[in-house]
Amino acid sequence: MAADNHHVDTQYPSASLPRNNSITRHGFKISAQKLPILKAGPIDEMTTKLGIAPPEMIFGDNHITIEHQPSGWKLDFNALDALDRVDKTGETMLKVAYSKEWQQSRENTHQGIKEVVKPFDWSYSTDYKGSLSPDAKPFEPSSSPIPIELLKRPDPILFFDEVMLYEDELADNGIAMLSCKIRVMPSRLLLLSRFFMRLDNVLFRLRDTRVYVDFETGEVIREYQSKEEEYDKVRQTRAWSMFSFAAEANSLTLLSRSVELNRFIMMYDIL
Repeated sequence: MAADNHHVDTQYPSASLPRNNSITRHGFKISAQKLPILKAGPIDEMTTKLGIAPPEMIFGDNHITIEHQPSGWKLDFNALDALDRVDKTGETMLKVAYSKEWQQSRENTHQGIKEVVKPFDWSYSTDYKGSLSPDAKPFEPSSSPIPIELLKRPDPILFFDEVMLYEDELADNGIAMLSCKIRVMPSRLLLLSRFFMRLDNVLFRLRDTRVYVDFETGEVIREYQSKEEEYDKVRQTRAWSMFSFAAEANSLTLLSRSVELNRFIMMYDIL
């Protein structure tokens, strides 16, 4: 998020129930789709495309999309593209005893796709920042962070949704999960895509992408942060659960951070 010592409240109201949900504000259409976990056939197709064994739970039809309708620009968050960002070389694979156990469990689960099971980051860690539509106006590096103070205002929430993209229990030795949530206020929106990993007795890892849209200025700010900490160091400080950990993410060591900006001309800019 903006400065490392700031925290934006992401405890939103309950997600909406419809499977397909959308809202349009000032030319920006926000849509979310929530469907059940993929079945065997689509999972096998995804495995072939990715070239790696899939997580235990894949919500391949789920997504959240931000679209600037006048220009056709889209930023989409989905499971397939997120998993495609997982390291497939094995160079960043966690070198721990659990890795062999995990690979064996994947081979037993997916007997028909053994040929694609090869060394890769089996924690499913991804640096996914969303998928831009073809020919979309790209983001540019920026030094202007997301305006935290504006997000602290008690503005009414017009739209909220949250979708799970994938989850794996790492052979019962922790959890890796990617989820995405969005809230829309009258003048702005905030999206959070969060990869969370806990590998018991080894590591905590968090990779966050936040997208902020200001409907009045047409500015779209995208911030990415990567954080992690050794498991023992985290456990020494407090009794962590997955949920309290996510809420106190600022206590982890910051490894990398980037800020990018896009801007669209709003109709009242040219009147």
